[in-house]
Amino acid sequence: MSLLEVDVKNRANLGKPDFIAQDETPESVTESISGVIYGKTYLWWIVGLAVGSSLLGIGGIGLFWLLAKGTGVWGLNMPVAWGFAIINFVWWIGIGHAGTLISAILLLLNQQWRTSINRFAEAMTLFAVACAGLFPIFHTGRPWLAYWMLPYPNTMRVWPQFRSPLIWDVFAVSTYATISLVFWYVGLVPDLATMRDKAKNMVVKRIYGLGALGWRGAADHWHNYEKAYLLLAGLSTPLVLSVHSVVSFDFAVAQLPGWHATIFPPYFVAGAIYAGFAMVLTLMIPLRALFNLHAYITERHLENMGKVMLTTGLIVSYGYFTEIFMAWYSGNTFERFMMYNRMFGPYLYGYWALILCNVLVPQLMWFKRFRTSAFWLFFVSQFVNVGMWLERYVIVAMTLTRDFLVGSWGTYHGTIWDWAVYLGTIGLFLSLVFVFVRLLPALSMTELKMISPEGKSAGGHH
Repeated sequence: MSLLEVDVKNRANLGKPDFIAQDETPESVTESISGVIYGKTYLWWIVGLAVGSSLLGIGGIGLFWLLAKGTGVWGLNMPVAWGFAIINFVWWIGIGHAGTLISAILLLLNQQWRTSINRFAEAMTLFAVACAGLFPIFHTGRPWLAYWMLPYPNTMRVWPQFRSPLIWDVFAVSTYATISLVFWYVGLVPDLATMRDKAKNMVVKRIYGLGALGWRGAADHWHNYEKAYLLLAGLSTPLVLSVHSVVSFDFAVAQLPGWHATIFPPYFVAGAIYAGFAMVLTLMIPLRALFNLHAYITERHLENMGKVMLTTGLIVSYGYFTEIFMAWYSGNTFERFMMYNRMFGPYLYGYWALILCNVLVPQLMWFKRFRTSAFWLFFVSQFVNVGMWLERYVIVAMTLTRDFLVGSWGTYHGTIWDWAVYLGTIGLFLSLVFVFVRLLPALSMTELKMISPEGKSAGGHH
């Protein structure tokens, strides 16, 4: 090829987003991603699943002991009637927000960089919601009566108390989980058909075929698929704002200083997206390296996710400083003491660790060399994961331990059984992730084919 031809080719590609390697074809996309499933089972995958299963077993022991002895085995007391349970519930719900944002909102905004990470993020959403749902159910102490929170027809007229934030959470989270599951599954249908066609084992072929719903790639199939996918994206978009807003109402409707604040809904939503993107990076970066998916998850993807983390991190930081300013500006003695207690009280280390993790360390994302570095993105993500958990600990424990009356003050610390259940949910999450990447395409083959150079020239459908 002459220098002139090279220059013409480079100019043709100038300005094209490098969301997929230019030499990738629809066939190579299929081979690379399906190869993760039909390829050999790696030792690291077995070790990872074993670690996740072990943690899940620890959680199972913790829940068994909880059911045998009651919620008193947790570190709950009179000032803090809901400790680790609500901390972990809000933390897990927040992690699930990135999937809906990446899938729905970025799809409606026609952002092509979502295509390499949306499938994985959607699955992560479902797993995180499953982990979150355990805490309200078991915190009641009688999980076998959890159906009382649903408005089912009954002869005893034991209807739910709709003024209870617990009921709001049930409706918000169940709606979020249902729409997210259907959205994830609809996007998966064409890929299940591809896996069906590539399977050599008849049993495997039939299982994938059952999930593919008879997909043959006909024009009417594509028409119905695109309509359903867009409709579900439209339904999912309000959930990004509504679900964590409803969760924030658990606190905002109370009269306690530090909770009764109108800033909580947007503050919680930004924090949820912040935590969600951090967890996506935590899982995506190692899998990108281990499965050699650099052609599909490029530096451009890493940089864009770093930018989103920086943006949401700045919003969360603004929320922190707004809390400080309003506590001072309000002139309210109790609000001022609440802020002073966070900074200089018995839990001051948690508060300043939170500022370090969520405000200071993420400022590295201003620099491109850090945003495009897998190592530094992973490094910052770990700080954000810890920081967002500490944020919930500060909001819950530090607010409840010291309220209006000095006579009702106390202390709170999680017991070994609190930590056991928390580790169990992490084990459940990791186990589901490892099973998912081995049984289903972790990246959307269909959408990656559409943005590949050959896919664009052929009109997008393959």
